[in-house]
Amino acid sequence: MSQRNETPSPRTLIAALKARGELRDRAIEAAFLAVPRHLFLPNVPLDEVYSDQSISVKRDANGQTVSSSSQPTMMIIMLDQLKLAQGMNVLEIGGGTGYNAALMQHIVGDSGRVTTIELDKELVKHAQDALQRAAMTHINVVETDGVSGFPARASYDRIIATVGIWDVPRAWTQQLKTAGILVAPLWIEALQVSAAFTPQRDGTLYSADNRPCGFVHLRGVAAGPATQIRVGSSPLMLSSDSLNLDGAAVNALLSEDATDAYLGAALDQGEYWYGFVPYLMLHTPADFTFAGYNVVDEGQRPYGVSGSGFALMARGSACFVPIAGAGALRCYGGADAFLALQDALTAWEAAARPGINRLRLRLTPKTADDLKIAAPISAPNEGKRYVRRDHIVHAWMDR
Repeated sequence: MSQRNETPSPRTLIAALKARGELRDRAIEAAFLAVPRHLFLPNVPLDEVYSDQSISVKRDANGQTVSSSSQPTMMIIMLDQLKLAQGMNVLEIGGGTGYNAALMQHIVGDSGRVTTIELDKELVKHAQDALQRAAMTHINVVETDGVSGFPARASYDRIIATVGIWDVPRAWTQQLKTAGILVAPLWIEALQVSAAFTPQRDGTLYSADNRPCGFVHLRGVAAGPATQIRVGSSPLMLSSDSLNLDGAAVNALLSEDATDAYLGAALDQGEYWYGFVPYLMLHTPADFTFAGYNVVDEGQRPYGVSGSGFALMARGSACFVPIAGAGALRCYGGADAFLALQDALTAWEAAARPGINRLRLRLTPKTADDLKIAAPISAPNEGKRYVRRDHIVHAWMDR
């Protein structure tokens, strides 16, 4: 029988992931084979469960996803970053369905232990029931706000957050062993990256392994500021933690005459997310705002824009670039944003197209010297600094 006609199962998912080169680690493969995903998604059709896609588990009153079962490819990436081994003590923030905790428990084995924290009471019950179905009831599921970690089982060899964070709470670093690894999706402006942080002797956290990702945001005390605005009453959403234009101002700008244009290079989605987008984020000209956008209602084209992508905006000028547009873009108002995008593209190509593999992150605990640390950086190659709740985030591209 061909794979096409097989009932969807862990084996068919693994075969598809291996065929694309997404899965190389034997311990991770064994965990995916041993822990059936459908036990954690009991009301989802098998063809969806065993496809390489994230699956919404819970939505809020506005229909926005507040918890999901992550895309298997993204789970593999983060488990690879985590570098688990037998006997390790692991803390997870964002338990969700319990599936990721079960995979990690399989990898660390009977001599290791996994604690998973979930804020939502309903999801805690979901995870506990699913883990019981999977005969993995020894995993500790804790209903609490993840900001404080879980000191009762510290210290941890590994800590992983499966929710987007604005900053790393200090409690997490205090509960991490000095030789440990902390993997978390950190959002910077409109970009979210899964960062693999290691503690440094000077008290900072450093990551040289940062992969593009997209997770629902952490809820609770450490949730961070709102990062999305709706443009007018349209289904167009803008996202950035440095937005300095309100929805009404953007609505007025996008209501002006628009023109279709071409960036100057037919970039595909990988070249955008893994190359030009992180470069543009770190080299956004002064007085411009870099943001992501998404049209939340499929089939709609507010202001002539559809799908998702990124935007560069200033007062009186804006360009929206669809991530699947192969270099196409839509411009509004003056030409400033278009010219700035072209200049950034020229600079990126002149620098031999540096990619996200050269992105570096350092989190420095906030001190009395905060103003000095967070001072604007004048040299473009030195990146940017961002003031967060507990840290100063420094982001740059290594030469």
